[in-house]
Order: sequence, then structure tokens, then C-alpha cells
Amino acid sequence: MNIGAFEIDGPVPALRDLHVITILRPWLDAGSVGTLALGALEEHFRARPLGQLTLPGRFFDFTRYRPLVHYVEDERVMTVPNVRLSYVQRPEPPDLVFLHLLEPHANAEAYIDTLLELVKALKVRRVCRLGGMWDAIPHTRTLPVTRTTGGQRPRTARRYEGPTSIMNLFFEALEKEGIETVAFMVRLPYYIQLEEDYAGVARLMEAFGELYPLPPDLVDPARLQQQQREVEAELARNPAAATLIRQLEAEYDAQQAATSDAPPPPLPPAVERFLRELDEDPPSG
Repeated sequence: MNIGAFEIDGPVPALRDLHVITILRPWLDAGSVGTLALGALEEHFRARPLGQLTLPGRFFDFTRYRPLVHYVEDERVMTVPNVRLSYVQRPEPPDLVFLHLLEPHANAEAYIDTLLELVKALKVRRVCRLGGMWDAIPHTRTLPVTRTTGGQRPRTARRYEGPTSIMNLFFEALEKEGIETVAFMVRLPYYIQLEEDYAGVARLMEAFGELYPLPPDLVDPARLQQQQREVEAELARNPAAATLIRQLEAEYDAQQAATSDAPPPPLPPAVERFLRELDEDPPSG
């Protein structure tokens, strides 16, 4: 069956209290952390295919997203870039759909419309996005993860002005439809910029696990250790790196101290008014 521009494999399964876990390539997928995390989740939950776009060339330029050739035994197979969905029916709700989003190169408005048609047809309650970005963060400290709900910018986040993704319109439209949105964004050291950052994936999964309980070993510890050894060896060959890292560590530690010492935010006016009325007219008894 078809839902908008998507071809669904067979009848839509009965999914309960459905949550969609998604990433967006290449925007905000530094170190491929979103892609790797989503793949790890699909493998952990043994997700089954659900569907894909029928004509991905309507939205994507295949000179920019290149098809891949590989072999299955002796058979040569070509994989065309596409938006693919998989799902898992868990013993207890919510059930999950994993959605590999790509930024469109053409017909972006139609692309967003068909994605909205899909999530409404599946009766999605929440869409959770995973990703990563380069930042002035030392690799020697805990990588920060920003969690935002409903598109709200955290008070500690920097105000960004500049190029963005057309796909932000999709996430804004979800909120207008009453669909909850949550985003987890891990910040990675800009001076390393690994193609696949497993330390970033592990930190992203740790933060994501606060919302969806997960085992601690979704990222292979051997890969993490190998990455750490390679990074330290590369930095040791760069004398300027030590000075940069010390500076970033000092800024990171100062920011953490300032955050921990900051006074609590002011109470909402309604709460202040309620407490003031209690002081003025204490209850009898």
C-alpha cells in the first residue's frame, strides 16, 4: 500500500502509542553520530522493514547522494539512497518506528507534505531526533548533550543565526499538528572531526537512554578504546593541540562552575502570587 510518496510493505501493523526515532543527514549529523546511533537502535530492537519512498529521485540528486555498490555473496547489488522506515512492536508501548531522513535537493515542500501525511497516517504521538554538531568542546571532558522539547531553545544554548535546513519546517509542522517533538544533540570537538565518532555515539546513547531505557553496551567498548588511542596518538604529533585543549578545558570547567553556581530561575508570577497570599493569609487549623 502507499501513503503519500511512500510504499509501505504490506498492511500497516497495529502500532501502539507510536514514537518515531529519526535522524537528518547530512545536517547536524557530525561524526555520523545520528546515523550510527539509529543503526545501533535498529539492531538492538531487531527492527523490521516498514517502507521507503517509491521514487527517491523526485527529491534527491544522486550525484550528491551517491548510490552504493556491494556484493551479496557473488551477486552485485546497488543500493539507491532513500528514506527508509523500520519498526519494532515492543512488549509494552510505545512501539517505535526508525526513520532515516535525508535533506531534499528538490521539491522540498512536497517532501515535507508527504512526511506529514505519513506520520499522521501512522498516528504518531512523538518524534525524537538524534544528531551531533561540531563545537569548541575538549575531548577530555564529558561531551555535552542538549535536549530540547517542542522546538524550545535551552537558556544555556547560543543564539544561532545563519544557514539552516529546510527540514526545520517539517519539525515545526509536527508541533502545529499536536505531535510532540524531542531532540538530542551531542556537541563534538571541532579539532578532531572524525568521520565516525563512536565516543559521540556512546554519549548520545547515554543521554537518549534517560528517555528510553537502553543497555550500556550498544557501542562496542573496543571501538571506543581504539578511537581514543588513535586520537591521542594524532594529537601527540601536534604540539599546538595541547595548548588548544588546555584552553578549551579551562573554558569548559569555568562554564560548568558558573552553571552549578547560578541562582535558581525566578518563579512564575502565578506561583509567586500564590506564595505571597499564603504569607498574608495563612490557613487556620
